[in-house]
Amino acid sequence: MNMSNIDATIQYYNQNAKDFYTDTVSGDMSTLLDRFLSYLEENAYILDFGCGSGRDTKYFLEKGYLLDAVDGSAEMCRIASGLTGIEVRHMYFHELEEKDKYDGIWACASILHVPYESMVAILQKLYEALKDDGVLYLSFKYGDFEGMRNGRWFTNMNEDRINRLLCDVPLFVVMEMWTTQDVRPDRKDEKWLNCILKKRK
Repeated sequence: MNMSNIDATIQYYNQNAKDFYTDTVSGDMSTLLDRFLSYLEENAYILDFGCGSGRDTKYFLEKGYLLDAVDGSAEMCRIASGLTGIEVRHMYFHELEEKDKYDGIWACASILHVPYESMVAILQKLYEALKDDGVLYLSFKYGDFEGMRNGRWFTNMNEDRINRLLCDVPLFVVMEMWTTQDVRPDRKDEKWLNCILKKRK
C-alpha cells in the first residue's frame, strides 16, 4: 500500500474537516441506510468503517443499533465523536484486526480512498471482522478513474471493475448492486455505485 497517497488523503481531511462536516452531515442517506438495515436484525452490531462526519453512525444509534465507528482522520474522529456521543476510534483501514465481531459493516464512501491494488487486503480484513452471514455495504464514485484528485486519492468503480475485484476475493455473495445520484444538491451530476455483500460461509 502506497502510504504517501494515504497520508496525503488523511492530511486533506484533517485540514478540511470542518468544511467536509458541513458539506456532508445533513445529506439525506435514509434510503440507503434503511436498505442496508433491512438485512440486519434489531440490535445488530455495526461497524461504521470510515465514518467521516458521523452522520450515519448517529442514524444507526438512533435506530437502536450497537455501533463502533472508526476513521483515519484524527480531526474527523473528534468531530464525529461530538456529533454521535460515542468515542470514534482513530484507525487506518489496514489496521482493522477484529475477528467475527460485527453483524454488519457500513463502508460508505470510505474505501474508495484505498488504491485498487490494496483492495483485496482490505476486503479480507472486512470479511474476517464480520460474523457468519454478516453484511457489508460499500460505495464508490462511479467510473474507472484512479489517482489523486483535489488532494485525495480516489479509486472509482463501475460494475466491471467491482466484479473483477470480487472475483479476486471470492469471499462475498453479491446481494445487490445499483447506482444512485449524490445526495448533495450541488452534486446531482455525480453517480455512485452501491453494493451490499454477504459473507460466504
